[in-house]
Amino acid sequence: MDHIVTVQDAVTAFADFMEPTDAELDAIEREMPLILARVDLLDAQIITLDRAPTELDTRRIRRARRRVLIEGVALVNRTADVTVSGGVA
Repeated sequence: MDHIVTVQDAVTAFADFMEPTDAELDAIEREMPLILARVDLLDAQIITLDRAPTELDTRRIRRARRRVLIEGVALVNRTADVTVSGGVA
């Protein structure tokens, strides 16, 4: 006996509607600098999990936090230009 459910799952797992749209891909592309900055911060924090942070670790974390803030502000400024459209009073 063949189970149709497993065949149905295999067929619908790669349906076109499950792919990201062009707008979603553009949004990810705009957010990529912030995502990478957050990954760097997480990497810097992970390094210090199993040992006491050294002065170099502290600087690395501080730089990574600063970069996250800078990229966050830059993202807000970029998306403000994209989302504002027309006569909003």
